[in-house]
Amino acid sequence: MLGSVPTTPKSLEAYRSVIGDEATEEILRLGERLRGARVLHLNATAFGGGVAEILGTLVPLMNDVGLQADWQVIKGADEFFSVTKAMHNSLQGMHYDWTPAMREIWLNYNRLNADLFDGSYDYVVVHDPQPAAIPTFLEERIGRRNGKWVWRCHIDLTDAQVQVWDMLRPHVEPYDGAIFTLDRYVKDDLTGPQIFAVPPAIDPLSPKNNDLPRETVDAILQRFGVDPARPMVTQISRFDPWKDPLGVIDVYRAAKNEIPDLQLVMIASMASDDPEGWDWYERTVRRAGEDWDIHVLSNLNGVGNVEVNAFQRAARVVIQKSIREGFGLVVSEALWKGRPVVAGNVGGIPLQIVDGETGFLVNTAEECAEKLLFLLHHPEEGDRMGARGVEYVRRNFLTTRYLRDYLRIFCQLGSVPTQEAVPARPAAR
Repeated sequence: MLGSVPTTPKSLEAYRSVIGDEATEEILRLGERLRGARVLHLNATAFGGGVAEILGTLVPLMNDVGLQADWQVIKGADEFFSVTKAMHNSLQGMHYDWTPAMREIWLNYNRLNADLFDGSYDYVVVHDPQPAAIPTFLEERIGRRNGKWVWRCHIDLTDAQVQVWDMLRPHVEPYDGAIFTLDRYVKDDLTGPQIFAVPPAIDPLSPKNNDLPRETVDAILQRFGVDPARPMVTQISRFDPWKDPLGVIDVYRAAKNEIPDLQLVMIASMASDDPEGWDWYERTVRRAGEDWDIHVLSNLNGVGNVEVNAFQRAARVVIQKSIREGFGLVVSEALWKGRPVVAGNVGGIPLQIVDGETGFLVNTAEECAEKLLFLLHHPEEGDRMGARGVEYVRRNFLTTRYLRDYLRIFCQLGSVPTQEAVPARPAAR
């Protein structure tokens, strides 16, 4: 049996003042159409990274509007998570010498988790590649799958290593639906599931995103040795090659040549399914060296959601120097706090940043340093960008919109006998 992840109850009514009556009532109507539907979200980890954070809000909100939603985490050992991290990277374009042994490790743990799977659901949402083969082995074991199965791919498959995609694809094609962040992430040779394009979203009322008094923000910065009176920039992301933490330090040092008081805070959540994170953490610390104005922090030294909130609010500019990015929700988080963002022009980031209006999209380290310096020298322009960013996120990237999209997809897929189908978001092919 797979263990359920406990979540804190949430109420849609608490979001009404943020999103308005029309959006709230639409969600309630969709929830009523799906009342009593049993939903399971299945992923690889209960903490660390965007998927776990999203599910911590999405699951209780589904329950609040009338569904019976659960969240479970698969079981795996270090060998499995090492293989799935390589799989994750190769699906985003990094080449690996993939071996038959790696393939067997992935399949064996999926078979193990299929044996542990129990319960009957109307909708099962399987997140990312780690558990994607579970329905294959369920059918082998019991000859059928109950309900509708949806694969939610949170990564960019545009440049996926062919060998690895060819291994994954046969296990994804039998799904009833597949959700991608953007239309262009869908592989041309994927046939079978109904395709949906749904960008993720942030919870405006979570401890990571709700308002904080200035005195609280300053106290948190001081606790970690950061001077609230001096300019500070921050990047919040996992330590991995796609987030380019070493490049962030180089950009900071270029800016510090003009602004000697500048501080850099880099924060990551070290996730249980990301063994590569430790290697990149150590590389980042070595690159920082003995510069005491560079603060490399994580959940392991007391940085939780409230602390991340404080550092984002205090930053003059937030950086997201991604080289490859599935979406990068930290961009919306920063914009929601009224901060301008300088970010890589990759993945889902351009969907969030209106270049020159809510921040800057950059393609090189030199551009990143140039735009960072512009905003540091013109804080009033940064404030104007941040204010526009708040409204842009309110319209497009709040968790209530994400909830609505899931409810529309469930209705479109059917499965609950008494439900009437409603239009879904346009399918992507």
